[in-house]
Order: sequence, then structure tokens, then C-alpha cells
Amino acid sequence: MKKLLMALLCAATLGVTTAHAGAGHDHGPKRGGVVREVGSVTYELVAKSDALTVHVSDHGKPIPADGAIAEVTLYAGNDKTVVPLEPAGDNRMAAKGSFKVGVGVRAALTVKLAGKPEAKATFNLK
Repeated sequence: MKKLLMALLCAATLGVTTAHAGAGHDHGPKRGGVVREVGSVTYELVAKSDALTVHVSDHGKPIPADGAIAEVTLYAGNDKTVVPLEPAGDNRMAAKGSFKVGVGVRAALTVKLAGKPEAKATFNLK
């Protein structure tokens, strides 16, 4: 009897956990980048050899990047490159140039959005 009761309790717990992981909890990349969540804000870094772009959202809703102050520090082997990002319309911050990106490169984002505390996130590029 105890085993049956325990099995039912475990099944009920799994059912409740699955229900909470439904819609509205998709934090995967939307633009082919790497995603990190800090508090309720989601940052997606899209790193290409000629451009870095960070998209910002809160539970899937875009957060305006107007007035944002941000920089990405790229660590590629022994090389360290600090790249300031500029607001690029809507919920984006971007920089153009020539960047080392790809497997093994790490990126550290520091960003201050209007009305939000400074946030830091790290990304392992693919």
C-alpha cells in the first residue's frame, strides 16, 4: 500500500512540474545566437565575424534599448577585446567591426538598460 501511495504521489508531482513548464517559458535562441537570462530579462547575443548584436526581451516582449549603455568583452585564447555596443533600434544593441568568434570564444556582456539595474551575463559562443 505504501509503495502504491508513493508511486501516485511521484506521478502527481511530475504532472504538476510539467504543467508549469508550458507556454511562455521558451528561453531558447530566436535569432541563432546564445541566450542568457538575468532576472526576468533575456539577452540573446548573435556574434558574427563582422557584427555583434544583443537582443533584449522580458518574457518574450521586447525591451527598448534606447539609452542603453553596454559593452561585450570577447575572450579568444589569450586575446581580450572590449567592444562598446550602441542602441540599434527596437530592442537591439550592436557593434560593427572585425571580431574573433566561434567555438571556444567567451563573451562577457555588461549592460545598463533605462530603469533597470546593471546586469552582467557570460556566453560561450558556438
